[in-house]
Amino acid sequence: MALKTLVGNKIMNDVIRATVKSHNKQQGKIEWRVLVVDDLSMRMVSACTKMHELSAEGITIVETVEKNREPMPAMEAIYLITPTVQSVRCLMSDFQSQNRTQYRAAHVYFTEALPEERFKEICNSLAAKRIKTLKEINIAFTPYESQVFSLDTPDAFQFYYNPLRASERNQGMEKMAEQIATLCSTLGEYPSIRYRADFDRNGELAQLVQQKLDAYKADEPTMGEGPEKAKSQLLILDRGFDTTSALLHELTFQAMAFDLLDINNDVYKYEANPGTMKEVLLDENDDLWVEMRHQHIAVVSQNVTKKLKKFNQEKRVASTDKASIKDLSQMIKKMPQHQKELAKFSTHLHLAEECMKNYQGYIDKLCKVEQDLAMGTDAEGEKIRDHMRNIVPILLDQKVTIKDKIRIILLYIQSKNGISEENLTKLIQHAQIPAEETSIIKNMSNLGVNVVVDGNRKKIWQMKRKERVTEQTYQMSRWTPQIKDIIEDAIDDKLDNNHFPFLSGQRQGSMHRQAPNSARFGRWHKDNKDPQTKNLPRIICFVVGGSSFSEMRAAYEVTTERKNWEVIMGGSHLITPEG
Repeated sequence: MALKTLVGNKIMNDVIRATVKSHNKQQGKIEWRVLVVDDLSMRMVSACTKMHELSAEGITIVETVEKNREPMPAMEAIYLITPTVQSVRCLMSDFQSQNRTQYRAAHVYFTEALPEERFKEICNSLAAKRIKTLKEINIAFTPYESQVFSLDTPDAFQFYYNPLRASERNQGMEKMAEQIATLCSTLGEYPSIRYRADFDRNGELAQLVQQKLDAYKADEPTMGEGPEKAKSQLLILDRGFDTTSALLHELTFQAMAFDLLDINNDVYKYEANPGTMKEVLLDENDDLWVEMRHQHIAVVSQNVTKKLKKFNQEKRVASTDKASIKDLSQMIKKMPQHQKELAKFSTHLHLAEECMKNYQGYIDKLCKVEQDLAMGTDAEGEKIRDHMRNIVPILLDQKVTIKDKIRIILLYIQSKNGISEENLTKLIQHAQIPAEETSIIKNMSNLGVNVVVDGNRKKIWQMKRKERVTEQTYQMSRWTPQIKDIIEDAIDDKLDNNHFPFLSGQRQGSMHRQAPNSARFGRWHKDNKDPQTKNLPRIICFVVGGSSFSEMRAAYEVTTERKNWEVIMGGSHLITPEG
């Protein structure tokens, strides 16, 4: 079952319906309540539930705990909040006056374990008398897509790597470990934990996650039970394992759109008609987006046009062979009954066209050089002897942005496994990079990679890459994210144990023998083609410092190619090369 659906069901059943069932005076009769959330739980609620579903269970309004709200003393409130100092204080201040309270009573659900000292604070406050329910539901992450999650902690990149922020590290890692454990608990997984040993902190984080998981397992002994579930693995990686994938211009639809266009909170804005701006949410409720998002931009426009033609034939709509955006606008006006479907086609044609505009004459020249730097070979497979010849024209080009020049310089440094201070200074001068931006380049060394080396390179282990380039590979998309190799090797039991050790050994029963099917275990994964419930083992990947869109795509690709596994991908946050 998709991650979003799982979390949506948990919010509806364990929070909303559980309150209704236990506290409504008359079963079957709606009693109106307020749902109060904080920033993190708001993202969760918006991603996984719909307002009409909440209304059907008696939620009249969704409010944010940090903001000033209209008091509703005649109504009860359901609080779904994180157990942070701020959210707990806001909860208590809603009931700090005995006579004038914000709500009549409170049903409080924390997203994760409530620390003892905060529990005592609540018990000693006036709010204690008004709280009818106090529970922990253990969902402290945001499901971004059916197989993608985020911890919404962009700060993790800083406290994990930045020596100046080291004082925040222990607390930050503790929090991330708890969040990862709630993800595993929601998925019903008690996985073997593996981590990238080449960066010390990953082992510490792995141990923290194991402690939290053990606590969940003690509360719910059936978690992760069954011969298939015993194969599941949690891979803890950090952004230093593959800096290349985070820097390249990707040419698949979703990654390209999020890198090049101004898309905020997944909302794409465009001019639908002269003077009319339209806002569209790019999410999994849009079946066209789900189908197209991982396709190469070269085929997206053609495929949208083909689908539109097919749609027109089915609905007997007159149209030309090559539908333009202008034609579509006319069709939408003429046929209001098909407005919703036609608007979808229009959105994706606009999106693809805008991506292509950015690509032609600008990104295309960057892509060739970036791919050569990443692969070390050209499109014909010949080893490149002198990358400098290719990169200097780009660094000198006034039209190329400073950020794009920095991306090229970082890729060059990676291809050489570090360069001398003198060479770096020359590159910075060629590219005219302002002094305040040069730290971006030098700070890359905090990720454990060689940047400036003067004869003393740190030995860095390089994973042997799989040969994936074929006749069908687009020349500008030859690079495959390393995570794809890592996941496939983990599934095939070929992943290097020295560099990706198991924390406390592999769980028994996890080797590749075919387990008997059991209907008792698993209600976790439904496959549309199979009416029986499938109980698949999972590879859950977590990247401290952020997971990129190309890595998200790799998770879906491996799931499709390996029918008996599901890959869940996520990170401390989700990143584009610009940030």
